[in-house]
Amino acid sequence: MILTVDVGNTRIKAAVFEGTTALENFVFEKNELEKEIAKILKKFQNCSDLVVASVGNIEKQSFLAFEKELNIHFLTHEDAFPFVNKYATPKTLGIDRMVLASGATLQFPKQNRLVIDAGTCITYDFIDENDNYLGGAISPGLRLRYESLHNYTAKLPLLTFELPELYIGNSTMQAIHSGVVNGFVYEIDGFIDEYRANFSNFIIILTGGDAVFLAKRLKNTIFANSNFLLESLNQTFQYKIDND
Repeated sequence: MILTVDVGNTRIKAAVFEGTTALENFVFEKNELEKEIAKILKKFQNCSDLVVASVGNIEKQSFLAFEKELNIHFLTHEDAFPFVNKYATPKTLGIDRMVLASGATLQFPKQNRLVIDAGTCITYDFIDENDNYLGGAISPGLRLRYESLHNYTAKLPLLTFELPELYIGNSTMQAIHSGVVNGFVYEIDGFIDEYRANFSNFIIILTGGDAVFLAKRLKNTIFANSNFLLESLNQTFQYKIDND
């Protein structure tokens, strides 16, 4: 069994895999890391490896506390990946984006793939049908959009996510919800339309915390999987083992 851990900007997600099958998924706060990992390992005592992809600020020592119980692996840019990285600044490409690109390459061979991860930020990552990673885009996620309106204006309130009642917001609160939520959806659909216009044999993979919400509202046909990063982490680790 393999325990995969994704340390994000906001929370930590984890999953236990046996082969390619996810046995259980977990979500917890960063300050709960050691306690939650200990609980997982107590429940799944046959875990042999812990695989970490981290973009958040968390000390490696928190994971190394478990090095007597299982093998610990921190994925880095130096590991084997199943694509050619053509990013102009490859060392600055987030390891989470590399893992997503890896999963897309392994799961959907010989296709043009666009991976959209809708979390704290929205990231777009494009891998062509010849397994070249070409890049993508980064923009603020839903929560950051709400927070920026409040933090950088004098009078706009800080709101939490809510579906707008009307397309035309008839109050300040409804105008914010309409602008943030509809703008979020229109942005993603616009990016997808641009890629579709330029590439055939094309698949869109949507993941992240807002994937379920978006999947119901995007006009484009997509493959939605909120756990795609953890699945990709497991697959990337298997690829690394096979190619070391």
